[in-house]
Amino acid sequence: MSSKYRRFSLVAGVLTVAGLALSGCGLQPATAFVPALGPGSITPVSGVDGAELTVTSKNYTEQLILGKIAVLAASAAGFTVNDLSNVPGSQPARELILSGQADLLWEYTGTAWLTYMGQTTAIPDQQEQWQAVYDIDINNGLTWGAPAPMNNTYALGVRSEAVAELGGITTMSELAALPVEDRTFCVEAEFNSRPDGLNPMLEHYGLTRGAADGVPDENVGIYDTGAIYSATDSGACNFGEVFTTDGRIDALDLSVLEDDLGFFPAYNVAPVFFTETLTQYPELMDVFAQISPSLTNEVLRSLNRKVDVDGEEPAYVAFEWMKSEGFITDPA
Repeated sequence: MSSKYRRFSLVAGVLTVAGLALSGCGLQPATAFVPALGPGSITPVSGVDGAELTVTSKNYTEQLILGKIAVLAASAAGFTVNDLSNVPGSQPARELILSGQADLLWEYTGTAWLTYMGQTTAIPDQQEQWQAVYDIDINNGLTWGAPAPMNNTYALGVRSEAVAELGGITTMSELAALPVEDRTFCVEAEFNSRPDGLNPMLEHYGLTRGAADGVPDENVGIYDTGAIYSATDSGACNFGEVFTTDGRIDALDLSVLEDDLGFFPAYNVAPVFFTETLTQYPELMDVFAQISPSLTNEVLRSLNRKVDVDGEEPAYVAFEWMKSEGFITDPA
């Protein structure tokens, strides 16, 4: 069997599994469609001449948007892009790029460090965390591009109208100054029990779970992940476990407390390249270096909201944002 055919067969196998998983969940498989485009600040790379490039992503909103951004960027750079976005699960997407079946994936530093690399202690400093995963993955045949400012990590959200009622709270270190009855939390079951979740977070900020003068057990409500945002907004608790780039933060006008003592791991997103591909087309690093600085928490919350709240298609959301930033233009 030729290497080309073997590579195709492996990709087809992954996509078949992905399709079955999606069908079982009642979801629709992602389309490879993206709108036609013209060059902007991203222009065709000399010597590419329509060479094939395969982009993959995981199968949730933010990853679908990032995947389409990558497809659009690579297309503007002159590649013929195979769109393998919407792969169910982190590990299958990781396997695609490790094996060279995909050339490019937006990945999170904390996910790589804790999930793929088996580390048990995260690095809160964002640049140090990126460097740590870069140094390991370069030996795995993968090269990490520059990280974006966006850091999709855990946080505590509070309904904005309650901030004044809670003494104008803006940081997590201020939790300890609140009356015990105001230290109420909405969390998911996993966060309630995980070793980097609620209990060690409270301890990091000088509070003890279960203690009468800390956070009594009755002050903690356990919710399904999707219900935490609305429960926090409705006042079922003062502080809800959220992800910092979730579009519902803006949609529900929640405020995010600053993790001022640096408990939560860094989950900055960065483009990860199959190193052999990058060696052949080193200009890819420069193409994505244009994009990464513009991907902030605020930008991703806005883009995620357009999909999750407003019902827009990830491909169109990615296209309009790329165009607004001048990376691409409408087709001639």
